Amino acid sequence: MTGFENFGRKRDVEDRARMECGVCWHVYDPAQGDPIWQIPPGTPFSALPEDWRCPNCDAAQQRFMRLGDNG
Repeated sequence: MTGFENFGRKRDVEDRARMECGVCWHVYDPAQGDPIWQIPPGTPFSALPEDWRCPNCDAAQQRFMRLGDNG
């Protein structure tokens, strides 16, 4: 099971959706971007480069799941 099965393809992820790594629980927050990969704040998950991986554990994007709306 991949992280994208709940909501379709990567491009279908809402721009403001926070994504959580299913391996190490690192959260990608588009409002913050990713300083490790030099991704500027405001970059939605769907716009990340294809080679972007979890900055904490190096998991592939497919291992990320959308966080719920309560936080």
